[in-house]
Amino acid sequence: MDADACPVKGEIYRVAKRYRLKVCMVSNRPLRTPPLPWIETVAVGDRFDAADDWIAKEVQKGDIVVTGDIPLAARCLQKGALVLGPKGRALNEDNIGEALASRELSAQLRELGIATRGPSPFQPRDRSRFLQRLDAMAQTIRGPSWTRT
Repeated sequence: MDADACPVKGEIYRVAKRYRLKVCMVSNRPLRTPPLPWIETVAVGDRFDAADDWIAKEVQKGDIVVTGDIPLAARCLQKGALVLGPKGRALNEDNIGEALASRELSAQLRELGIATRGPSPFQPRDRSRFLQRLDAMAQTIRGPSWTRT
């Protein structure tokens, strides 16, 4: 998980516990996390894109990556990961091109001095949507034969 400024850490911990998934929190600086053996933290330093580069290098097919960074999402999708934004938007091969194009267009407009709206504020419905979609992704990677004990 791209942990810097992630608003849904608690939801990630809940779903990971339910499905017995390992969580890897990647950030520029050390993070405080619950002292649980299935939560790993990785502090990568302050170099620009250090967390993104670490995640893209280490991600494996079938991993779930939580990030709001569209270029990182594209890199993870190329390696076969599932990608979910903190507001519950699942990114996949069908919609990543549009997301990258929209991001590029907004950047160009800002460079021209044209005001663009930033992302909408994080809402309770975003948290709910995120939790539902993360749960569904966890079920997907666990497979139909997995049962909780």
